[in-house]
Amino acid sequence: MAKEYNGSPKHHQLEAKRKRLTWILGVSGLCVFFYVLGAWQTTTIPTTQSDLYARVGCDVNSPPSADNNNAPVDPSLTASLDFQSHHQVEINSNNTVKQFQPCDMSFSEYTPCQDKVRGRRFDRNMLKYRERHCPTKEELLLCLIPAPPKYKTPFKWPQSRDYAWYDNIPHKELSIEKAVQNWIQVEGDRFRFPGGGTMFPHGADAYIDDIGKLIPLTDGTIRTAVDTGCGVASFGAFLLKRDVIAMSFAPRDTHEAQVQFALERGVPAIIGIMGSKRLPYPARAFDLAHCSRCLIPWHQYGKAPLHFMLVCQK
Repeated sequence: MAKEYNGSPKHHQLEAKRKRLTWILGVSGLCVFFYVLGAWQTTTIPTTQSDLYARVGCDVNSPPSADNNNAPVDPSLTASLDFQSHHQVEINSNNTVKQFQPCDMSFSEYTPCQDKVRGRRFDRNMLKYRERHCPTKEELLLCLIPAPPKYKTPFKWPQSRDYAWYDNIPHKELSIEKAVQNWIQVEGDRFRFPGGGTMFPHGADAYIDDIGKLIPLTDGTIRTAVDTGCGVASFGAFLLKRDVIAMSFAPRDTHEAQVQFALERGVPAIIGIMGSKRLPYPARAFDLAHCSRCLIPWHQYGKAPLHFMLVCQK
């Protein structure tokens, strides 16, 4: 009786090829694995210069061989290479920070570039003598300007808009000379700023409201302003609640540094004057320029007309 044959020859051939391919891939994978493992175990990083030369097969003591043309050998090639750093910065830890001693109390209100004695040397034309004139190297003071003897921390905004400590600015002259104009009043140990000015003795707030009837001050059109001859900067102080930032400036004149009152109130201000030098601001930096009886001859000395809105009372 003949034996029954269940599978076809083609099926057995495919099975044999599959097994042979599996063995080849398996053996190849094992070879690669053991090769990588052996290389990893025998690989070390050279730690010294001699180990490095030994690894790459260099002999620093033997001179390089000449080529077939018997070219001369450069003796500098036989010298050993030096990779050490020869430029090191020595830090002297003994040096200490230089300490400056405080100046005499007579300099408590000294402003280096606004010295009245130095200003007398310059021409009075265009008020040049009241501009910035910084000291030379020989005139520099190598000391710290002291604060007034009883200086206190200024009031916080918005209270500082209306009050400042008398000990921080010990000058009552403005409260006497400008009493009618309502600039400043002395109340015990502090100054009170009613908001008055040369041209608005009834208060800067009402004065700004009058300007607002002609110029839109609350719709965002005007965001920055410059106040010339600011006095105690009441105009800039009351513009802040209308979201308008004013840069106030005034010279250091017979009324001392009026700007000092502005700074104690928390209003941006600088000592300055419109004379022969341009203010440190680019063109069109301000949306509004204000001068209240500032006595500035705007169209003299070949000056170009203002490129921003000007509110000026004379």
